[in-house]
Amino acid sequence: MVQCMLIAVSAALVNNVVLSQFLGLCPFLGVSKKTDTAAGMGAAVIFVILIASSVTYGIYYGILKPFNLEYLQTIVFILVIAALVQLVEMILKKYVKPLYQALGVYLPLITTNCAVLGVAISNIDDGYTFGQSLANSLGTSVGFLIAIVILAGIREKSENNNIPKPFQGTPMVLIASGLMAIAFTGFTGII
Repeated sequence: MVQCMLIAVSAALVNNVVLSQFLGLCPFLGVSKKTDTAAGMGAAVIFVILIASSVTYGIYYGILKPFNLEYLQTIVFILVIAALVQLVEMILKKYVKPLYQALGVYLPLITTNCAVLGVAISNIDDGYTFGQSLANSLGTSVGFLIAIVILAGIREKSENNNIPKPFQGTPMVLIASGLMAIAFTGFTGII
């Protein structure tokens, strides 16, 4: 249990998927304009990463490994993730229509979000047990949520500030992201 907690905290803070591994930057930069939309995207990513990691773990150890088909890992994982994102999209469209409309084109981008695939593959490559892979998946996805909500808050606050013209828009977002990455390196010594 302690090891699972360490894996989760390490994945969320120390090895943050966006700020230290630079995976999942497209939705991180694209959906971080408003905190409520960013939180919705983070929640969708949490759901997809947890379910994808569970399903891919079972497929890898239940089908691919026993039949020596490990070389199909990436292709199978991509197909599983695409199917799960379609499921999330249908659920949001039916039950949470405002969030579905706010996420717009970025919801299907979870399919190509390399963070989801990266977590599924790293769980296998690191030799995690099922519990450890769930802890890593939860920590990674919560780290994504933390990073995207913080960036959205910074972007909302900076809208009302007098920023020099060359730094407005994308340059300001990239500077804020870089400073966040530097700040998150401060967590390196805790684990």
